[in-house]
Amino acid sequence: MILNGKETAIKLNHELQLKIQQDMQQFRPPHLAIILVGSHPASLSYIKGKLKAAESVGIKATLHHFGDDVSTLMIYDKIQELNQDEQVDGMILQLPLPKHLDEAYLTQAIDVTKDADGFHVLNQGLLYQGKSSVKPATPYGMTLLLNAYNIDVLGKHAVIVGRSNIVGFPIARLLMDLGATITVCHSKTKDLSYHTKQADILVVSVGKPHLIDKNMIKKDAIILDVGINKVDGKLVGDVNFNDVVDHVSAITPVPGGVGPMTIHALLLNTYHLYEKHVKIKTK
Repeated sequence: MILNGKETAIKLNHELQLKIQQDMQQFRPPHLAIILVGSHPASLSYIKGKLKAAESVGIKATLHHFGDDVSTLMIYDKIQELNQDEQVDGMILQLPLPKHLDEAYLTQAIDVTKDADGFHVLNQGLLYQGKSSVKPATPYGMTLLLNAYNIDVLGKHAVIVGRSNIVGFPIARLLMDLGATITVCHSKTKDLSYHTKQADILVVSVGKPHLIDKNMIKKDAIILDVGINKVDGKLVGDVNFNDVVDHVSAITPVPGGVGPMTIHALLLNTYHLYEKHVKIKTK
């Protein structure tokens, strides 16, 4: 079974569009502010997709685009301006940033109540305690995709390859909350294939093309491939799709798998922040 993130995101975005249309009979539209630094081709492509998706569901999206030579202080000042703008519900700082900018400092400068990416330390702390929070978009999107295909996580062994705060750690927590048993692997893990062969659900997010092949997974595993790598002009995942596709029970393609669901989750996060903001203001 191919876990088609593109088709699923279209369906879920349509449902979100209907909610927003109903809300706009009484309130202003939701507003997502996007800060982009530089003109990296991948970042420009991601931003284009986010702007298009936001427009399609009725979310107002504004892009604040800075050159590569911008200072940390200038970005910080823009973040503070948007933090204080009552018309802005959600905000993201497109990563990665140029090396001269303080990424950790700037991501934490975003008001926790406008943190549409779910990267703020307070949101991640709430997540790790199993409390209500804004969930990081990529892991959140993966759980929504599993749910759309009625894949029950309860009791399954989930192995995560990659331990970033953006994907690895939060998807481990979310799958644990859904009842999975968790193993987290990383670049220093010895005998990686020993662990990946144990996985009922395998999540791979390391940025190494075709790291995982058929010899590293057990039959009928469920594969969530977060990797996006360019090889010979084509996008490929961290999993060798053609090698494993007949060996697994379900797998996300690259492209068209996790990526569209990440954008949907970002829009959903923005909508949830919007709900809180307009309800507060109408009390």
